[in-house]
Amino acid sequence: MFTITKEVYFCYGHRLMEHTGKCRHLHGHSVKAAITVIAESLNKQGMVCDFAEISAVASEYIDRQLDHNLLLHKDDPLLPALVSAGERFLALDEHPTAEYLAKLIFGHVASRGYNVKSVTLWETSSACATYSEF
Repeated sequence: MFTITKEVYFCYGHRLMEHTGKCRHLHGHSVKAAITVIAESLNKQGMVCDFAEISAVASEYIDRQLDHNLLLHKDDPLLPALVSAGERFLALDEHPTAEYLAKLIFGHVASRGYNVKSVTLWETSSACATYSEF
């Protein structure tokens, strides 16, 4: 089995409403997402696929939905104020945790036909969350 991993970087703001610590307040992260794709054999060029392909596919979703966006739970009481102010945000069905964001990125890349093994989202330099279906 062969695997390749492409790292992509982006920024977002969020809060975790029911968190008992500092994360219950609005704050932001500059993150790294490591997207690992797996294949049983290599293509004609001797690759799982080109790293640039993974970057482009991931960026379709990340640039449009996550990067420099405020990610909030759909029940967050701030949403009406953000709408009123014309601010950009994304209301999510789940709390905007690193675990859930890794799952969203995984789903997008997999939906484009890539055999994704895992997505690891580094929320800080010492803390990450991984989503995998294997």
